[in-house]
Amino acid sequence: MALTESNMLPLGTSAPPFTLFDTLSEEKLSYEDVKGDQATVVMFLCNHCPFVIHVNEQLVKIANQYLSRGVGFVAISSNDVNNYPQDGPEKMSIVAQALKYPFPYLYDESQEVAKAYDAACTPDFYVFNADNKLVYRGRLDGSRPGNNQELTGADLRFVLDAVILGIDTIMPQIPSAGCNIKWK
Repeated sequence: MALTESNMLPLGTSAPPFTLFDTLSEEKLSYEDVKGDQATVVMFLCNHCPFVIHVNEQLVKIANQYLSRGVGFVAISSNDVNNYPQDGPEKMSIVAQALKYPFPYLYDESQEVAKAYDAACTPDFYVFNADNKLVYRGRLDGSRPGNNQELTGADLRFVLDAVILGIDTIMPQIPSAGCNIKWK
């Protein structure tokens, strides 16, 4: 596991479109299918990364809190499943069901979506406003496995509250950090 920080996709970037297999519904879903009226959170996750495992419970809480407020959520796994079979679609479905993900968990087999978003690590978070323009890319909060900081999701919650209020200039933007995406 190599600690990797987010690449900082330029603010104002339009949400790159995608259509990917959802491991929960077993249907193909697009960005248009998952976007929210107020904001959309695109998260790059995987099953085995200790940084993702650390934040999973908080992600579920945040999504359950903000879905009813017009925020769409989607998780995408782009890892190479030949070398990391624990991140394959069948196991993604098991993890999502066990953790009660209230959002789709999509499989990016070609890794083209991760490249389009310039994703670098898991977890990696992107928030788009109602016009599908990037207003935030960065961390959930300052908690990491073993650093003894409380896991609250404070950074992401702050961003979502601001976007819902119509504020699109959000500072600071601190990169996320976690395991590198496992490229083919």
